Amino acid sequence: MGDILSRYDLLGAFWLTIQLAFWSALGALVIGTIVAILRVSPVPVLRLLGTSYVNLVRNTPLTLLMVFSILGASFVLGLQISDDFTTNLFYWAIIVLSIYHAAFVCEALRSGVNTIPAGQAEAARSIGLTFTQSLTEVLLPQAFRGAIAPLGSTLIALIKNTTVAAVIGAADAAGLMARIIENETGTVAVFALFATGFVILTLPLGIWITSLSRKLVVKR
Repeated sequence: MGDILSRYDLLGAFWLTIQLAFWSALGALVIGTIVAILRVSPVPVLRLLGTSYVNLVRNTPLTLLMVFSILGASFVLGLQISDDFTTNLFYWAIIVLSIYHAAFVCEALRSGVNTIPAGQAEAARSIGLTFTQSLTEVLLPQAFRGAIAPLGSTLIALIKNTTVAAVIGAADAAGLMARIIENETGTVAVFALFATGFVILTLPLGIWITSLSRKLVVKR
């Protein structure tokens, strides 16, 4: 095992996984918030757009989206984000992970909005706040506080789903594990090593999110 660790950049692979998770989480949060606003919008067309996005993306396999990003969007349609092949894979992996998990972020936020008493939205309208002002000043702050636990679960799932980026050749932890298993012996030990690495990434995060959700819970 020591010989394998000396010949392969394990820390570099996990660092790439952390980068994928960070930028994808940021993108998913932005896109998911926008889609959540569409889903609670008073305009029927916007609600339909938000609902269609969630139903379409959430029911499409992530692996299929990841493969399409390279074989379809990048190679066939020529949508190259970078001239460097490795960098292009990295950016497309972030885009796909962001788009996919945005649907789950949206539903988490919508569940947070549903915990807010209807009287608060009515009170916001009664004092003359617009829909945008009601969202930014009343609904979304409480929705984020109420949705910390499901948002945390989505983030942990995103970290684990970065492994899907290996199917397009990304040199993350899962990609390195596949390469080591292909070239070396001791498959069980290698698998256990990488599994431990993902536990180290996700377990402290889960504990912190649980603690944060208890501190910031909205008393009803």
